[in-house]
Amino acid sequence: MTARFETILTDEPQPHVLRVTLNRPQAANAFNTTMMRELGTLWSELGQGENTPRCVILTGAGERAFCAGADLKERNGMTDAQWMAQHAIIEHHYQALIAAPVPVIAAINGHAFAGGLEMLLACDFAYAVKSARFALTEVTLGLMPGAGGTQTLARAAGERRAKEIILTGRPFGAEEALRWGIVNALYEPEALMPAALETAQRIAANAPLALREARRAIHNGLALRLEDGMRLEIEGYNTLIPTLDRREGILAFNEKRKPRFTGR
Repeated sequence: MTARFETILTDEPQPHVLRVTLNRPQAANAFNTTMMRELGTLWSELGQGENTPRCVILTGAGERAFCAGADLKERNGMTDAQWMAQHAIIEHHYQALIAAPVPVIAAINGHAFAGGLEMLLACDFAYAVKSARFALTEVTLGLMPGAGGTQTLARAAGERRAKEIILTGRPFGAEEALRWGIVNALYEPEALMPAALETAQRIAANAPLALREARRAIHNGLALRLEDGMRLEIEGYNTLIPTLDRREGILAFNEKRKPRFTGR
């Protein structure tokens, strides 16, 4: 898979775990049009074929930045039409990431600004190095977040905090990101990837269909009244009852062994 892409690297550090690395360290892993096309393709193809991973880790190359957002050097001089055409590609990437059929963990190896922070927020959850800094700086450039940031940040950190972050464009540190619910845990650089891999391994050991339905209920249920969200939850629960994985899980428990899930 790696050979297919120019701007991202992929590998399988553990069974059923795919690691995706943004690979433009010379540009602080800022995304250009090629990277957005490649990531959009990757997310859209997850779930197709028999070798679908059960968990994905998204990280950046190098130690300085996870992603600095859009490559403004590439954007310099674009016409309005060119800008909007490129942004349509960007939108497809973020929508495909949010709709990915498997959990995606962000392993934030450095700074995450603008679209880089929005990429973090589009993942299921995130771990970060203690030195990382974060910002949504779009208003300082005459823009606003356009890759979901006004929606995903408010859901993660609350409306009032999201307004402060977005309307000031002010950077904040990793401790604040942890306190505000933007990241789940902080690590020293050498401990970040082992922690992400340990969590990914635990997720990948669970039943794929159960993971899918649980994620769907959490994500979609947030837009519903509690009663409607609970109905959505039980719909997902009931789809799992006739699966082979449900039978295998109960059998393995009673036989005091690890289950062998197949996603069926």
